[in-house]
Amino acid sequence: MTQLDPHPAAAPPATPPTPPILDRAARHLLKATHVPVETAVPATGQAIVKFGFAGRLGLRPGEVAAIGDPGAPVNGEKYDLDALAAFERGGTGPEIPPRPSTFAAIPSAALLRFGRAVIERRRRELALAAESGADAAELGRVEALLNQAVIAVGSLEFNTGSSPLGMLNLERLELAPAGIERGELIATIPLAPLEETAVTQKEWSVTTKEFTSIVTDELEDVSETGVTDNTELAQTISSQIQHSNQFNVTGTVSGGIPLISGSVTSGFTSQGSESASAADSRKHATSLTQKASSRARHEHKVTISTTTVTGTSQSTTRTLRNPSATDPVRVDYFAMMRKWRVRLYRYGLRLTYDVVVPEPGAAMRRAYARLEELGARLGPFEFPVSHSEITADVLPGDPPPSRPHYLVLADRYGAQVPPPPAPGQPVVVNAQVTGLGGASGAISSFGLPFRVPDGQWVREIRLDAQITSPSGVTIHSDLLGCANGNHDGGNVEITDRLLMGPQGRAFMEHATGGQNAMFVFQGADFATVQLRIATEPTAAAVEQWRTDVWNALYAAAQNRHAVEQEELAARIAALEDRLTAVDTLTLRREESDEIMKGVLRFMLGADFDFMPPSVVEAFGAAGVDLAHGIGFDGNDLGLDPAQWSVVRRHEDMIRFVNQAIEWENVVTFLYSYFWDVPPSWEFVRGLKHPDPTRQAFLRAGSARVVLTVRKGWEEAWVRFAEGGFMGADVPADHPYLTVAQEIAAYDERNYPGIPPANPARTAARFDEAVATVSNAVAAPGRPVNIKVASSAGFAVGGQVIVDVADERGLQEAATVVAVPDPTHVVVDELTRRHDGTVTPFPVVQPGEKGVLIAEWNEYTPTSGTDIALTSNLASIA
Repeated sequence: MTQLDPHPAAAPPATPPTPPILDRAARHLLKATHVPVETAVPATGQAIVKFGFAGRLGLRPGEVAAIGDPGAPVNGEKYDLDALAAFERGGTGPEIPPRPSTFAAIPSAALLRFGRAVIERRRRELALAAESGADAAELGRVEALLNQAVIAVGSLEFNTGSSPLGMLNLERLELAPAGIERGELIATIPLAPLEETAVTQKEWSVTTKEFTSIVTDELEDVSETGVTDNTELAQTISSQIQHSNQFNVTGTVSGGIPLISGSVTSGFTSQGSESASAADSRKHATSLTQKASSRARHEHKVTISTTTVTGTSQSTTRTLRNPSATDPVRVDYFAMMRKWRVRLYRYGLRLTYDVVVPEPGAAMRRAYARLEELGARLGPFEFPVSHSEITADVLPGDPPPSRPHYLVLADRYGAQVPPPPAPGQPVVVNAQVTGLGGASGAISSFGLPFRVPDGQWVREIRLDAQITSPSGVTIHSDLLGCANGNHDGGNVEITDRLLMGPQGRAFMEHATGGQNAMFVFQGADFATVQLRIATEPTAAAVEQWRTDVWNALYAAAQNRHAVEQEELAARIAALEDRLTAVDTLTLRREESDEIMKGVLRFMLGADFDFMPPSVVEAFGAAGVDLAHGIGFDGNDLGLDPAQWSVVRRHEDMIRFVNQAIEWENVVTFLYSYFWDVPPSWEFVRGLKHPDPTRQAFLRAGSARVVLTVRKGWEEAWVRFAEGGFMGADVPADHPYLTVAQEIAAYDERNYPGIPPANPARTAARFDEAVATVSNAVAAPGRPVNIKVASSAGFAVGGQVIVDVADERGLQEAATVVAVPDPTHVVVDELTRRHDGTVTPFPVVQPGEKGVLIAEWNEYTPTSGTDIALTSNLASIA
């Protein structure tokens, strides 16, 4: 039992010591802010964009000559568009298209004018095809060509309508533990005089997996689920980033930067530590950490329950008793919060180049198209064969060789079927009759019985007969029921007479079973009669055969359908497993590869082949294992110099693109499905994947790809993109070239702590940036003593940045050679005059971490609880 003193002695107020900041336990999150750059769009240049436009038009033989250069001249000049003829499919142009540099001097307006003329020409062709009643295949081909031209023109308008250049500010969030502080009040237990209370305290942390599991991806192909407590600020921020990405289907990030924020378009000279992009980045980072901190507090829960005991004692976790008979007391429970110091550093600047590529996930959709095809074949069993279709006749349209149609059906369904009932052997009956009393003229008759085999009926009967009588006597003979079995006259000899019944039918047609042919004679003395009865299967026998065949076909088709359905289900399950059972790192790498492939096709043209068909055929002829990608494991591949030249055709350009672009920092913004061709909308928006980023990638109709140019390659990249080849001769005053040069110089001046920037600065390293201002005049010279507000923190050997980067071009870098007193810094050399008498100019010594652009504190809960007795209400939060 705990006795509480209702009158605790008041401790003298004291200033609590400042808790240490655990810099060694700091967590770091990479961040970046992208800023498009406003600059004049030149009339010429942009060779790579125009080259891609020419390839995507899908020109046909003779189309360039038929259209020519329509419209008015551009800037008073007509431009030769014959280079487009090389892109005509199946045309007479050269096999290898011209280099992209061919299009550098052609204005975008001329190419757009030609592209619009192609659209109008193909619209007229589509209308004529529809009017002439062309088939669906031809209409689809013409419409596809029209859509191809529309997309190509729209892409050229987008990519040449505004500057593709931008800046990517590389930033870092640093989260360092900065001590423990008393947090909010979580429970109060009042005790009346002499009251006794049992207190049970329970505390736990609840971790929930919401939206997506927290996944850490390493470069060594390791992907493991995070198990750290979400009350950790860095871990909660990672969860918050995933939360945000799931609700942002139009923007995803691929590469080494997990978090991208955008800023308003601005000119380059407005960039600086206090620029609009820095302000936007601070707001974005602050909002992100605040939401993460709030989430951490929401997930940490504390419950305190109290039980008042009267008259009896009960064993509990803790029993509190107020010993005072006159004064009440209060026990207050407070949460203990961890304080975090959050700093936002800007440590690098990169030139970016925007391109838009269609259908970034087109190659990945093939598997889903195959899934849809397999799924469409799943369904209930249907048997389309009718009884009437089963026949022994040879039908036109059956595949060769010619055979009865029921055998064609049997082969189609893999069935064993009975043959049709065959006609029976002819039934032959005969008789010789004498003593018929021909001389007396008496009438006599006799019957000739026969039996038709079972399952058969009479098809026709033929008669052979010889009838004689005494000389001069007229013979009358008749076969009852037969239309042509009678005779009047002398001796009779009948050979192979087809007997006919009434109404033009065969005699006794379709008769079955036992029959009797009745002959009647008058005046005959002797008769020899023979009947040859031809039979055929009855209608019932044929129908039974058809039923037997249909049943056999049905059973075989049903069995085959069941086997096919099981096989289809297994193939679908295997394909779905291959698509979904992939770790997160592999998914991101696959998407990055597809983006790279799309960008290469954009830059190298639609005719670019990663492996030309002629080379593939040569590899196949050489016995290379093409199906398993085993082609370069030997020295002799059987390729001649001409084939190797095709392989190496784009070698230098591909090497340049891979070196000049930081593919690990490429940013991709995905645009919705309706930026794709309309016939694909229904399929694309139905694509599903358990990974939300992959699903957005699959559904993207197009993608804006922000290429991050590697440090030191800024000028070379602009020359390549504008001139069409490495080292192109681009005018020195080209607006894109000057922006690239300024960005490279700005990064060298402002972010010296990131190799290989400022490679000479190896003597001194500084963790944090030091900044001051000067309200004096610093004239050019060497060395220069600058009067500053404070020289605290400046070190000899450190590099400083003097003045701001603006349109005056005064900012420059210098090296500290002395720090003589608290208000002066001596630098080695200044080449420009800096006047701080009107507006003080800054002097900044950048730190290794970069330039600090924001700092604030965040709080997350801990597992600790603080207790106070009758605390001051004014001090309770």
